Amino acid sequence: MTADTTHPRIEVENVQKRFGTVEALSGVNLDLKGNEILGLVGDNGAGKSTFVKTLVGIHQPDAGEIRFDGDPVTINGPKHARKLGIGTVYQDLALVDELSVAENLFLGRTPVKKVGGILPLIDAERMNSEAKRILSERLNIHVDPETPVEYLSGGERQAIAIARALVSDPDIVLLDEPTSALSKAAVEHVEDLVMQLKESGHSVILIDHNLEEVRSMTDRIAVLFQGRVVDIVDTDEVSRDDLVSMMVSGQPLGAGDSTAHSIDQQSETDSTGSSTA
Repeated sequence: MTADTTHPRIEVENVQKRFGTVEALSGVNLDLKGNEILGLVGDNGAGKSTFVKTLVGIHQPDAGEIRFDGDPVTINGPKHARKLGIGTVYQDLALVDELSVAENLFLGRTPVKKVGGILPLIDAERMNSEAKRILSERLNIHVDPETPVEYLSGGERQAIAIARALVSDPDIVLLDEPTSALSKAAVEHVEDLVMQLKESGHSVILIDHNLEEVRSMTDRIAVLFQGRVVDIVDTDEVSRDDLVSMMVSGQPLGAGDSTAHSIDQQSETDSTGSSTA
């Protein structure tokens, strides 16, 4: 996979976030390039969710700067994030089972028409037509927009959640654990959707606990440990074991090898009697 590295879409510099005495984010630095899929991994409590909520304005950083297309921004909430071109799919999906596919896609943004120039009514025809277009053209998903969400499979539900993020036509999509609790077939379906986002020119931040899934879908991977970025590595140059090591130790790629090499050198010196200790 080759990313377009012409310029960063998002740059995060020294971002910090505290909750009382707990430092949830500690000087986070990373960037998201154009048409790139960036994986974000870390153990529970590493700061992944706090980072995403800070990036979409749910939390305000206590220090640091966020730049969007090179310009510093203060993101005042999810609605402002959407205006900037950031769409987010949260882990719980937040779909309403009793509503149709189209109604879920446009929840809170339902198109209306005026009857007699006065009374506003839901424009169901326009809503269903637009929902069908987004699903088929952008995600190659063919689902009747009038179908209640409760009748969909896990993979289809995730597709609807992703499609809802695309309603505002974002350039950047944040996916928080998109394959959580899905079957193998549904996971493959979601992986296809993520690749379609990249192919259609989107930049994606993918948060996922499954390291093999992350490695199969991303261009680069950022590893978080106790609120800080340990390292950002090219996916093609890192193994699953490398990622686990960084997540557990909090040390960047290769740091463990350097430490082991130093210990080996010291042991060799001691064995030759050259030590002056």
